[in-house]
Amino acid sequence: MRRPALRTGVRWKISIAITAVGALTVMALSLVVHNAARVSMLDNARDLQLDRVLFAQRIYETSKQTRFGAKLNDPALPADLKAKTDRGRKATSVQEPKSGVPDIWAAVPVGNGDVLSLHSTFTDRSSNVISDLDRALVIGSVAVVFGGCALGILIGGQISRRLRKAAAAATKVAEGHTDVRVRDAIGGVVRDETDELARAVDALTDALQERLEAERRVTADIAHELRTPVTGLLTAAELLPPGRPTELVRNRAQAMRTLVEDVLEVARLDSASERAELQEIALGEFVSRRVALLDPDVTVRVVHESWVNTDPRRLERILGNLLGNAAKHGRGPVEVTVEGRVVRVRDHGPGFPEALLREGPSRFRTGSSDRAGHGHGLGLTIAAGQARVLGARLTFRNAAPEGAGAGSGVGGGAIAVLWLPEHAPTGTGSFPVLPPQG
Repeated sequence: MRRPALRTGVRWKISIAITAVGALTVMALSLVVHNAARVSMLDNARDLQLDRVLFAQRIYETSKQTRFGAKLNDPALPADLKAKTDRGRKATSVQEPKSGVPDIWAAVPVGNGDVLSLHSTFTDRSSNVISDLDRALVIGSVAVVFGGCALGILIGGQISRRLRKAAAAATKVAEGHTDVRVRDAIGGVVRDETDELARAVDALTDALQERLEAERRVTADIAHELRTPVTGLLTAAELLPPGRPTELVRNRAQAMRTLVEDVLEVARLDSASERAELQEIALGEFVSRRVALLDPDVTVRVVHESWVNTDPRRLERILGNLLGNAAKHGRGPVEVTVEGRVVRVRDHGPGFPEALLREGPSRFRTGSSDRAGHGHGLGLTIAAGQARVLGARLTFRNAAPEGAGAGSGVGGGAIAVLWLPEHAPTGTGSFPVLPPQG
């Protein structure tokens, strides 16, 4: 059983940490200052009380009268203070009653076992000073806590913004924008760990780009080198005498030639050097005419006509590959629907495999266990690549089976949807954000 994860931002973590440290610090300092001030004021009060009782002692020794509130042999004299005076020492004492106001005592022996003592409470003025000090410490503590919170939000916000920019740039790299660099995206003058992260991601991007470029060049070189011998093999097959073996050789040679041409096309699309040659066309009319030439048995329905600025050759290539995929891996009837700038191709077969719906088209993977005569898995890859050149978006999903409940296992067919952009594609292609429709 997995524990639920609590997601919090770096900004708030840093803010909470700084606030907590600030609060603990000011609490400790406030207690130290409060205790130090109280002890200092009590010591001053004891010294003052001792000076008074000594002055009262001198008057008593000359006149045998007690003055200034001094008492002789006060029965309320604290025991610890009485013990000190019995040893002939002058002393002071502070008593903490339940009322919370300290009592200040001072006593001095005057001979014959008598003790002259003076007793008073902690002055109101001193108590007010302590209260004012406590109030100032509370206000200062609150100010420090809020200031620490604001400082934490400021520092954490800066780090959080840099991390978000780094994540956004890394996402663009993952989407195929290999010219994006995380270090340039985060910018700033301050150098911290986010710069190290950016450099690491950029280094990884460069390494992956070099590897992909090397693989693309190898694939293109191999396909280009195979082009001449395959063409020669196809020409030689045409010279063979008629018969079943000759027909098989010609079919395999033609399939190999198609494979080589498709691999070369995929390599060109991967290089991102392809550019669309745009023309203004009526999409519904264009699709109707091209589908009729590609497969007359396919039904075309134009719901809403729309003029689009696109490359007719590449659009026809996409339609041909989608129809070819439906014919090889699906079942009839195959339907093409044009609605505005959206073209849908649907068959009534078992639907797209889960891996394709989850990860998108992958070269040399058809989703069929029987590879003989079922293509080489490049059709949908080429269609998706041509769609990117047009600035369009190609999506795949499976239709719900008609008359069957969920989980019945009955296929409802595969649906490929081509979303053409509202405006002409840019040099690098654009991806319009269009809501999915049924």
